[in-house]
Amino acid sequence: MRVGVLTGGGDCPGLNAVIRGLVRKGVQEYGCEFIGYRDGWRGPLEGDTVPLDIPAVRGILPRGGTILGSSRTNPLKEADGIRRIKENLAKQEVDALVAIGGEDTLGVAARLYDEYGVHCVGVPKTIDNDLSATDYTFGFDTAVGIATEAIDRLHTTAESHMRVLVVEVMGRHAGWIALHSGLAGGANVILIPEQRFDVDQVCAWVTSRFKASYAPIVVVAEGAMPKDGEAVLKDATLDSFGHVRLSGVGEWLAKEIERRTGKEARTTVLGHVQRGGTPSAFDRWLATRFGLHAIDAVQEGDFGKMVALKGTDIVRVPIADATTKLKTVDPKLYEEVGVFFG
Repeated sequence: MRVGVLTGGGDCPGLNAVIRGLVRKGVQEYGCEFIGYRDGWRGPLEGDTVPLDIPAVRGILPRGGTILGSSRTNPLKEADGIRRIKENLAKQEVDALVAIGGEDTLGVAARLYDEYGVHCVGVPKTIDNDLSATDYTFGFDTAVGIATEAIDRLHTTAESHMRVLVVEVMGRHAGWIALHSGLAGGANVILIPEQRFDVDQVCAWVTSRFKASYAPIVVVAEGAMPKDGEAVLKDATLDSFGHVRLSGVGEWLAKEIERRTGKEARTTVLGHVQRGGTPSAFDRWLATRFGLHAIDAVQEGDFGKMVALKGTDIVRVPIADATTKLKTVDPKLYEEVGVFFG
């Protein structure tokens, strides 16, 4: 069997571990041959491939990013995109395609299988941990660890100057990174996209913290919105999947806090730092297991499925189940951490 592999969307710690797991087991146990598609869906669109064998995956387990490259190319928006993909797969004698990605990449894979009969298997990847049908996605643990370490470091400089420090983390629609890192890092306010926030209440929590002679740390997800406002955008341009570029809510909030409380406020935007560098041990473990189970699904012809973590087991679910609805923070879980606000 000849298997194509692609990594789409944002880069993520653990992508290389998936590729390694796929290739090692596929070659050693099933005698599969692999080709890697460059830059997400652009690869099968243009027939752009790289060799993918055991020597190619040696030493990549601890490496961040992806050896195949990535992009936000949406073949459904390209002229004759589906036809071009099917023609290239046939020309390159690819029997099955493993798509490693988040909601956008897997959404394309689901349609390719459901509507066009392309043999696809999905692997869930996103630092946002917002894919339903899986308990965790790899990359999330690393991102939370990086954000938590940054918050730990910012506490000391906040205390030294007795100023408010606003930490903006990733999270377009789901506040998992903000919630986990904010709680682990001892933040005094955590703001997430699922719950619109009251700026006056944020300022009250900030003031309360100063009264206790401590400098507050505010953690805000990039998609968080005030009750009487809209998302703060970096710019209004859209990518090929229709997403605007977020970032700026941290800077906006810091200015509002300073204006309303009279306390000096500064912003730290963690941005791409959260998804760069070497993956954590948990993400290497999870990503490797996803790769091993994904090639099992290919070998068994169980297409249209995505591998997922349920408890400690790796199971298979329809790709569409993971992309039709995002996994967001439960209001009760958010309420639970509110005891630490202020």
